[in-house]
Amino acid sequence: MPIQALIFDCDGTLADSMPLHWRAWKQVTQHHGIHFAEERFYSLGGVPARDIVKLLSEEQGRPLDYVAVAREKEAAFEQMIPQIRPVEQIAKIARESRGKLRMAVASGGTRRVITQTLHHLGMEDLFQAVVVSDDVARQKPAPDIFLEAARRLGVAPENCRAYEDTDLGLSAIRAAGMEAVDVRPLLAAA
Repeated sequence: MPIQALIFDCDGTLADSMPLHWRAWKQVTQHHGIHFAEERFYSLGGVPARDIVKLLSEEQGRPLDYVAVAREKEAAFEQMIPQIRPVEQIAKIARESRGKLRMAVASGGTRRVITQTLHHLGMEDLFQAVVVSDDVARQKPAPDIFLEAARRLGVAPENCRAYEDTDLGLSAIRAAGMEAVDVRPLLAAA
């Protein structure tokens, strides 16, 4: 099937923001006495902050208001947005595809943070749709966020190519019936 649309994850794919997210997580988890290993953080890439806090809270028997703690983490990260740089190899694909293919962002982040990130990178006008965690009931690795992006673009999933930097995100893309591009080898080669 011919590719008619491109769908991009944001953090770690379009935006080199994962190290900054990790710094925000360290700050907040230390404040609340929650153990969160860096390797685990990266394995949960694409999972909304509120879901991560709920998971860690339940695992460690520390009752927390997971929505409030997630907001705290997002607020800490928002202070770091001016430090974000684009992932040039992937941003170049998006820029060169402008006007040629329909494009969307599908992110497990919040609308506020993703909008601010895209604005900071000067990419907000590249995309016809931005789908975030609050727009779907089931999160990555469920296909919902990618399917919703395709629906908003008006393109069948089998005519979409999606870019991701995490195993959970790649599973979601494949479950949606889309062509999946793992950006990690592209980044390692740079």
